[in-house]
Amino acid sequence: MTRSPATPLPPPKARRRLRETAALTQTQLADRVGVTPATVRAWESGRTTPRGRKREAYAKLLKTLAEEETVRAPEPEPEPEPQTEAKPQPQPEPQHQSQPQPVAAPEPVALTPAQAFDALYAFSAPALVRQTFLLTGRREQARESVERAFQAAWEHWPEVARDRDPVGWVRATAYEYALSPWQRLRPRHRHPEPPPADPGDRTLLNTLLRLPPRHRRTLVLYDGVGLDLPETAAETEASTPATANRLLRAREAVAGRLPALADPQVLHRRLAELASNERLRAADPPTVRRGGERRARLRTRAAIAFTVALIGTTALTVRTAPTHYEPPVSPGQAVRGVPQRVAPGALSDEELELRQKLRDQVQDGPERLSPRLE
Repeated sequence: MTRSPATPLPPPKARRRLRETAALTQTQLADRVGVTPATVRAWESGRTTPRGRKREAYAKLLKTLAEEETVRAPEPEPEPEPQTEAKPQPQPEPQHQSQPQPVAAPEPVALTPAQAFDALYAFSAPALVRQTFLLTGRREQARESVERAFQAAWEHWPEVARDRDPVGWVRATAYEYALSPWQRLRPRHRHPEPPPADPGDRTLLNTLLRLPPRHRRTLVLYDGVGLDLPETAAETEASTPATANRLLRAREAVAGRLPALADPQVLHRRLAELASNERLRAADPPTVRRGGERRARLRTRAAIAFTVALIGTTALTVRTAPTHYEPPVSPGQAVRGVPQRVAPGALSDEELELRQKLRDQVQDGPERLSPRLE
């Protein structure tokens, strides 16, 4: 059995041009193909290539858009028929008159760093907040995680602006902050938030939160966001086999409690519905940018104050430290149990006899002892 060749696709730029010409957004095109907007964005940027049935549906839709564009294109106007009347001979133009130059197309206006950051935030922040909500189950924590991630992106903007996938950079940072174990120590984490109103959404969210953080993140990236397996492995900093194992275990755990979500397509649709049903808000881009700048200034001032305090403490220690060792003087204590000192008096008869005996003996010691028989 021979396999049919894959349907050819136009280049990524042509795909985007066809979509924009048809006045379709990435979300609308994703709904017609049956994928996520992130997948369409990856196809148009050239990072990934569609395969299988999604490729056939995508190619068929692009072909339809191309045919509609051809129909909408205006037909060329017919050239005017030549007049039979005699025309005056054209006069030669003077030599000093220059030929008209073609008008150059206006160059695209370069965006400032702040404008580029605001555009990236407005484009990706709402979706990132919904995705982070699937990881944490907390609305305020999801919003705060995304804002902190964008503040870190603004702090490292030259690096983020040159990255191939700025949204992926911010998403990885937001997920790391949201799944940090230190979040459990915050007082706000002790107070639960109201669950979703729909019983099905509430059951699905509880099932997700019961998964280990690594499995939950892998499931959200692959079945929720729509990333490929290598991209999911790279973002979770794991090998491709380990990522595939986590994904299978997460799907098995979800299907064990919700058998209706055993199909990956149904699971993807339910995750999108769960994130879309919640009213999640995101701050304005200038507010996030100013908050990041203020946080950076506070960290800088704290570092300067700590350095100055450390230098002052060191200088004071050097100035007041002794230059030589002085042994400590122990405190005085009263001595007890020693007899009182008395003045010498007259010797007794025994003392006089002992003194006379000592004087009579030889000074160099007693005589040599010799054995005697008795």
